[in-house]
Amino acid sequence: MLGLPPVTQWLLIANVGVYFMEMSGMGLGAFALWPPGSFESRFEPWQVVTYSFLHANPAHLFFNMLALYMFGGDIERLFGARFYALYYSAAVVMAAICHLVITAWMGAAPVPMVGASGGIYGLLLAYGLYFPQRRVMLLFPPIPMPARIFVIVFALLELVLGVTQTNAGVAHFAHLGGMLGGWLMILYRRHIRR
Repeated sequence: MLGLPPVTQWLLIANVGVYFMEMSGMGLGAFALWPPGSFESRFEPWQVVTYSFLHANPAHLFFNMLALYMFGGDIERLFGARFYALYYSAAVVMAAICHLVITAWMGAAPVPMVGASGGIYGLLLAYGLYFPQRRVMLLFPPIPMPARIFVIVFALLELVLGVTQTNAGVAHFAHLGGMLGGWLMILYRRHIRR
């Protein structure tokens, strides 16, 4: 993985490695994020982090790792490895918290959540804030746009899909929670730099 800084490399390797462990038949369901409080629940505190290394299928893994590859390196170089790792972790944990709170409030079925998308959306937010004029290409349809617009479009899309409960099986509020976690870490970073 030429040119990628170490934490981004580690995240890519860990996510792909865990996916192959899943495919080999290892029972990793205890590491998915289960909603607490229901009869079927298998919630454990560590799941607010471990869920982010599990993926539902190859496409889920591919698109999350593509975004990590595209945006993670620049953000890690900007933040430094230590703060970048904290930033990504905060986005993952806030994504889990938002998902659990909002799905409980909405009375959603108690199903487990997996995927690195919360952390990825946190990276998207940072990329849009720190590199707002860089051109980013949508995959479908292939439309180039500034990173700031790209991030705003994705955030608004997630909000609309979450509120309308469209595209069932996708944790839209976890994505927005990842952005919230990222925003809080950016505010913290600005505060300590002052």
